Amino acid sequence: MLKTCKNSFKQNITPVSSDQYVPEVELKEYLKINDTIYKVDSKAEAGMTFSRLLNYKYSDALKKMDPDHLVALVTEVIPNYSCLVFCPTKKNCENVAEMICKFLSKEYLKHREKEKQEMIKNLKNISNGNLCPVLKCTIPLGVAYHHSGLTSDERKLLEEAYSTGVLCLLTCTSTLAAGVNLPARRVILRAPYVAKEFLKRNQYKQMIGRAGRAGIDSVGESILILQEKDKQQVLELISRPLENCYSHLVQEFTKGIQTLFLSLIGLKIATNLGDIYHFMSGTFFGVQQKFLLKEKSLWEITVESLRYLTEKGLLQKNTIFTEKGLTQKDAIYKSEEWFQFSFHITKLGQASFKGTIDLAYCDILYRDLKKGLEGLVLESLLHLVYLTTPYDMASQCDPDWMIYFRQFNQLSPAEQNVATLIGVSENYIGKKASGQAIKKKVDKDIVNRLYLSFVLYTLLKETNIWSVSEKFNMPRGYIQSLLTAAATFSSCVLHFCEELEEFWVYRALLVELTKKLTYCVRAELVPLMEVTGVLEGRAKQLYNAGYKSLTHLANADPEVLIRTIDHLSRHQAKQIVSSAKMLLHEKAEALQEEVEELLRLPSDFPSIEKA
Repeated sequence: MLKTCKNSFKQNITPVSSDQYVPEVELKEYLKINDTIYKVDSKAEAGMTFSRLLNYKYSDALKKMDPDHLVALVTEVIPNYSCLVFCPTKKNCENVAEMICKFLSKEYLKHREKEKQEMIKNLKNISNGNLCPVLKCTIPLGVAYHHSGLTSDERKLLEEAYSTGVLCLLTCTSTLAAGVNLPARRVILRAPYVAKEFLKRNQYKQMIGRAGRAGIDSVGESILILQEKDKQQVLELISRPLENCYSHLVQEFTKGIQTLFLSLIGLKIATNLGDIYHFMSGTFFGVQQKFLLKEKSLWEITVESLRYLTEKGLLQKNTIFTEKGLTQKDAIYKSEEWFQFSFHITKLGQASFKGTIDLAYCDILYRDLKKGLEGLVLESLLHLVYLTTPYDMASQCDPDWMIYFRQFNQLSPAEQNVATLIGVSENYIGKKASGQAIKKKVDKDIVNRLYLSFVLYTLLKETNIWSVSEKFNMPRGYIQSLLTAAATFSSCVLHFCEELEEFWVYRALLVELTKKLTYCVRAELVPLMEVTGVLEGRAKQLYNAGYKSLTHLANADPEVLIRTIDHLSRHQAKQIVSSAKMLLHEKAEALQEEVEELLRLPSDFPSIEKA
């Protein structure tokens, strides 16, 4: 794992057959200050050497719009080669893409023109006819932006177009460097900042690591644009050793340890401190600990995790363990009070494990579900949606208070009662919207979670990410992520409730809600979307053509489907019919098993002899 992490900062080599060798691409690093390009040179006294002056004729208008000479830098490589421009913020990505396109020659329109027109058509198809106005202007010139504000389908189309050369320039945020393998001949860093924070060494290495395409280019180059005031800090950044690239794994490592403990104790593989510690010593966690948490021993981590799980009510300890059977190594720790106990998993622990609930929130979820039983509002879905809104996304939310207040006032009295039940009043939201000081303390996470539940509730009613994005002034990519997370969390809460008898009322309700969140379409389209390869757009086409149920699709003729449904290939038509038949067959088998179970003679049926 360590070797993999370290190698991730080196130039990637594309997978090849065993008899083919692709050499590693040379990476040349440059810094740009004003109109001068410097080559990074660790051997030079100043840390850099003069390379060249930018030779590009700028009009007065272009100088004002592009003081950093981005147009000059990108037009040296595009459209024949690819280029990435990393920007500090999502909005900056869009602005830079628009700005560059304003000054590109009309000749760029001719490069892969038909493919770019097809791409715009595909973007509209996946977004119900909607198209971002920025992309509408930039794609014809081979330019696009890429950040988390886009939906996953949009990002996928843009990435494919860039990889095949239809797009030659992407303006993007730093997340692209870590998450997507999209190499370029030239990588430009718009500024040595990510949002408002100064660039870290690891981030810098990840970004410039996109430069150079193995098997295509023999060289790649990166250019970091900086102001004179940032020069010294940037030179120190470049010469500094890599920071610990494993720090971000520590939290997940700890969660993994705690979840494993629940499993070990729940399955009775190990139920006391000594056995758990010995088990952990022989696992990959034991190896990872030496690198991730050097300041703590595995023993300390084990004790702390058991203490945390016990305090959370997920484990219960019993004072029955004796010193019999302790090894010599254990004797070092036998003064540890936790050696006196054995552990068993509680009902809450079992439910959390079965539901794969984040252990940081399991007790809060239990409390919220318990409170919900006291006055569950079922006149609408809002209360259930609130209970299945992910906790971790609420902590990152920053509500727009005017929108919050406006959305609250559009709710019915029953829906407003949901807010009152969970502790958020109209008066509080109104004061926040008007900027008034508030003395009463309100749980910020509850307020934020309710706001996100408004977003989800609106989305379930309108089933249109674009309109909801506009209504709440949120990026559509964020709303899509919220919907996906809510669907997953709803399923987890369902499994959580299945383990706790007191929450029986939620079970049937959450089955339907999970389905609604998963598909987020009109109710009549849900059965069609259960079929492999049928997304919302295709489901609408099929429904409008008269195929309104699984039975309709299972009995359809693929050749008729091809003639009836636009842009449907023969392979897709056969896949849809085949998948529908399989689903129908599975449902029929399940019903048959239920019939056989009902007709089967009970094992405890009284015999004639007894009678």
